[in-house]
Amino acid sequence: MAGPPTFATPPGFLGIERREAGAAYVVAGVPMDIGTTNRAGTRDGPAAIRRASRMLVDGVHPTHWVDPRDLDIADIGEFAIALGDIPGSLALIERQAAACRHLVALGGEHGITLPLLRALSKRLGGPLGLLHCDAHVDTWADNFGQAYAHGSPFYHAIREGLVDPRRMIQVGIRSPVDRATWDWTIGQGVTVVTGQEAQELSPAALAERVRTVLGGGPAYLSFDIDCLDPAHAPGTGTPEIGGLASWQAQGLIRRLRGVDFRGMDMVEVSPAHDHGEITALAAATLAWEYLALQALDRQDS
Repeated sequence: MAGPPTFATPPGFLGIERREAGAAYVVAGVPMDIGTTNRAGTRDGPAAIRRASRMLVDGVHPTHWVDPRDLDIADIGEFAIALGDIPGSLALIERQAAACRHLVALGGEHGITLPLLRALSKRLGGPLGLLHCDAHVDTWADNFGQAYAHGSPFYHAIREGLVDPRRMIQVGIRSPVDRATWDWTIGQGVTVVTGQEAQELSPAALAERVRTVLGGGPAYLSFDIDCLDPAHAPGTGTPEIGGLASWQAQGLIRRLRGVDFRGMDMVEVSPAHDHGEITALAAATLAWEYLALQALDRQDS
């Protein structure tokens, strides 16, 4: 009786058993959780998202009619981090991400996006467009005196030329923010769609706006689970009311077929604050939706 229960799937995301980092698509956990500013716990996010993904393995996508598991895809486990050392962890994450052709990263705090963008921009030889779904702008120059906390990755990404701010759109923004940070963000050319604006648009109209900003060049998707309202995603460290419903975020991603995404991350899932696994399931499903787009694009090519 020592075998797995009959309802269990292998421990990889979507039950993926391949572990080779050389696969065309690579899923990796990035359990960094040392730059958070409210409730900690995102180090356990990758494991929770993988567990919740077991709900997504009993059929194909009901709209696109593809199965992300048919991609050349592997789950390589967790990236190493430097315990208690933010700069050291960022350097380690960048080196590990550099070995992955198309990475789907499961966080972990939002600070992991900076080294992921550093690695990807270096590989592509230039800046990326960015779809950033979040309650927060994450363009603060520092968080409570810490230059590389989870509220500053896109300040550094813009300053370092990793993203083109004229091809950067933030969706769901609604947290308190100082006027100087807001004005700096807008002044760089970033398009901001507030939480209320996003809800007043249909997912189709929102997707069209995203397409217009991203254009035809390489792009990246960074999804902070607190983009969703706490009613749909309570398991996060910095919840803000007034966010998107899970169906709105799902409807947005489903409509981004053909956008030249080169990678994504799903961050800020904090299982200790979750209820009934709904946050982890939302995160797993949105990552699955992203991979379904990749499978659809490969099918069309």
